[in-house]
Amino acid sequence: MARSLENNTNFEILKLENINKNYNDEEGSLEVIKDSSFTVFNNETVGFVGQSGCGKTTLLQICGLLDQATSGDVFINGQNINNMKDIEKTNIRKKNIGFIFQFHHLMPEFSVLENVILPALVDKQNTKLIKEKAVEILNSLGLVTKINSRPHQLSGGEKQRVAIARSIINNPSIILADEPTGNLDPENSEIVFNLLLETVKNYNSSLLMVTHNIELAKRLNRVITIDNKKIKEIYN
Repeated sequence: MARSLENNTNFEILKLENINKNYNDEEGSLEVIKDSSFTVFNNETVGFVGQSGCGKTTLLQICGLLDQATSGDVFINGQNINNMKDIEKTNIRKKNIGFIFQFHHLMPEFSVLENVILPALVDKQNTKLIKEKAVEILNSLGLVTKINSRPHQLSGGEKQRVAIARSIINNPSIILADEPTGNLDPENSEIVFNLLLETVKNYNSSLLMVTHNIELAKRLNRVITIDNKKIKEIYN
């Protein structure tokens, strides 16, 4: 069942304000992101492009509460997470954010179904209900016949479809996808991309997707990049 969100199209799902990120070591400080701000609204899809090493993945990890900015504020569904304890951030992440990576990170010893329901089991949800929901999602992704398969029995495109199913199982407000089609051939890239957009729409989630494929990015609502360490919108 799709999650119900406010009908206000300007509801802020994710907001970053004046984000700076520096890495410090014995050789000094490396500035990666400088005074950057942007917002992702509900039911919006945003592409994130840029040269390798420009800071896209770092910024995505800050958005996903996997890394912390040196300074600036991060808001998830209107909540400023900066002063939250780690356990509170973990709960926010589990309930509001889905992740898809370039490498699917499926657990090899688990079946497709088990991989999909794992985030919900960690969240201590009802096992019977979550299995029913997982089968529904897998069916929508053309994988219902693969629910008992192990990851090594799947193609690359099928593995990424399982990763999509896993990312949506907790009804996140936003999915953060880091090069989800980066390891796929053009045909499977198109299939996975279209299924990702359809899934995001069906479950009322927003999407922030890092990609090197500018043609895919331009099919999203907006495209942003990092230019001279700062966020810049390049297409409407």
